[in-house]
Amino acid sequence: MEDDAPVIYGLEFQARALTPQTAETDAIRFLVGTQSLRYDNQIHIIDFDDENNIINKNVLLHQVGEIWHISTSPADKGVLATCYNKTSDTKVMTCAAVWRMPKELESGSHESPDDSSSNTQTLELLCHLDNTAHGNMACVMWEPMGDGKKIISLADNNILLWDLQESSAKAVLSSSTALEGKGQLKFTSGRWSPHHNCTQIATANDTAVRGWDTRSMRQIYCIENAHGQLVRDLDFNPNKQYYLASCGDDCKVKFWDTRNATEPVKTLEEHSHWVWNVRYNHSHDQLILTGSSDSRVILSNMVSISSEPFGHMVDDDELSDQEDQHQEEKIKEPLQDSVIATYEEHEDSVYAVEWSSADPWLFASLSYDGRLVINRVPRALKYHILL
Repeated sequence: MEDDAPVIYGLEFQARALTPQTAETDAIRFLVGTQSLRYDNQIHIIDFDDENNIINKNVLLHQVGEIWHISTSPADKGVLATCYNKTSDTKVMTCAAVWRMPKELESGSHESPDDSSSNTQTLELLCHLDNTAHGNMACVMWEPMGDGKKIISLADNNILLWDLQESSAKAVLSSSTALEGKGQLKFTSGRWSPHHNCTQIATANDTAVRGWDTRSMRQIYCIENAHGQLVRDLDFNPNKQYYLASCGDDCKVKFWDTRNATEPVKTLEEHSHWVWNVRYNHSHDQLILTGSSDSRVILSNMVSISSEPFGHMVDDDELSDQEDQHQEEKIKEPLQDSVIATYEEHEDSVYAVEWSSADPWLFASLSYDGRLVINRVPRALKYHILL
């Protein structure tokens, strides 16, 4: 049964951290982290059964504090990292740690436990990413194609590269660099590029976007005023190695070619408030997902800057003469960039949008009131892209 209707799941707590499970590509699974000041925080493991259009959930306790960021290992489906608030004495620190979920929850199961409220399990702490010398952790990024042993964390103005040792029970800081300059220098977010043998990352701080080489820990490019206000998020085009998307508090989404970053290649101005998140579809890079404090999720079709600007190319041998002529006319007109759909199921700021790692046509969005919505790319567009 394939239905375009959204599936909605409500958490009892506020939440802003969402990630797809990246190592598991058979089951559709998302992880959500809660932000509660009064109760133990939780990680909700959301398994989506697309045949029956239902959600199965398991809850893991995350007793160390409010979760600000969550990411999963690309190599081990039981391992994840969180950035969380820890209160000590009178100050609040944002720390980071690597965890393992219980063995029986590692794979996406379609059987929900009979009474999920009573058997809440706890995460096993593998190691802390010690940030006492470096400041507050903004995010943790796993090496995209790696064996799950290399991670980078951003702490205040520091980039820290960690090696996870034997069964991830220890994290060793292998190299680091700091952002120099005047004023309050703090990273807001970062992404590890899947290109260039995974030797590059991009970071956002204030209104700037910077590229770094992870081997030398040196800056390789800088887009000084990428946005008029704070840059919130970044993502790399999975198929075009120099292309990067950014979004921010100026309500804009911008697309950059990092080889010539004086001007954006394209700008989207569809949101009416801060844009918190931008995500490229992993298989079809013209599909762009954004989430904003205007409570909306927007799916855009950015064909002109995608790896298939003329749609699906057809071999000449496949065409008869008449079709041939028709096809040539079609090739002369690239598809137009457009907003495909605006999703209005949220009533609060949308802090996270993510594509499923298992199904390229399915995505989840999370708003601050704890509402998780699972949606699909409209069927008509899906067939247009595929056929």
